[in-house]
Amino acid sequence: MSLITLKNLWKSYGDHVILENLSLEIKEGEFCTLVGPSGCGKSTFLRMLLGQESPTRGLFLFEGAPFPQEPSPERGIVFQRYSVFPHLNVLENVMLGIELKESPFLGRLFGAKRREAKARALEMLEAVGLSDSAQKYPSELSGGMQQRLSIAQSLIKHPKLLLLDEPFGALDPGIRADMHELILKLWKKNSLTIVMVTHDLHEGFYLGTRLLVFGKVRQDPHAPHAFGSCITYDIPVNRDKKEKK
Repeated sequence: MSLITLKNLWKSYGDHVILENLSLEIKEGEFCTLVGPSGCGKSTFLRMLLGQESPTRGLFLFEGAPFPQEPSPERGIVFQRYSVFPHLNVLENVMLGIELKESPFLGRLFGAKRREAKARALEMLEAVGLSDSAQKYPSELSGGMQQRLSIAQSLIKHPKLLLLDEPFGALDPGIRADMHELILKLWKKNSLTIVMVTHDLHEGFYLGTRLLVFGKVRQDPHAPHAFGSCITYDIPVNRDKKEKK
């Protein structure tokens, strides 16, 4: 089943065209990586999937219905800069997603519901390798640990679609490799659909089941903003073959 459907989709700001004529289907369970030069519209496309931006024209569907025009729990996102709350400890950061969903006015649970939320948060921290750091604050964590916390914050809401905006770009190579294995494990375990922006072509091929290359095919030196980027290559990646090596 297609989770995301685009047909003849355009995005522009006034006369400045960012994306042009995108047609694409992303099925449930795919891991799509997006690559392309800086400024080619990859992050704009990701913001459209999140609900922060709307297309200028064209068909844009989520589960066969018009795309929600604002962020929702079905779509989680992890940025390159860690989106954690510095005044909350690790456990509280993860619990907050549950509390805001179940108690949107107070943002806090009590009694049995709070104990249940705590148990769920601890289970998620175990999954991302942070169970021993539950009482620490973000300032006490390394960059890789803060990114693990950001992932836990997103997954605790059980999103159908996880969006990753260059989440590992600022990490050291060794930590980055660990994060690659973690995200692949969580993708399989939670049957996620993932769309990830990266500048690293090797990372795109290694992680994805499908590599989407964004770029401009039409140029006008007299009107540099008249044309936008499209998907120039859509490359399937055989994960089963890679994992057998």
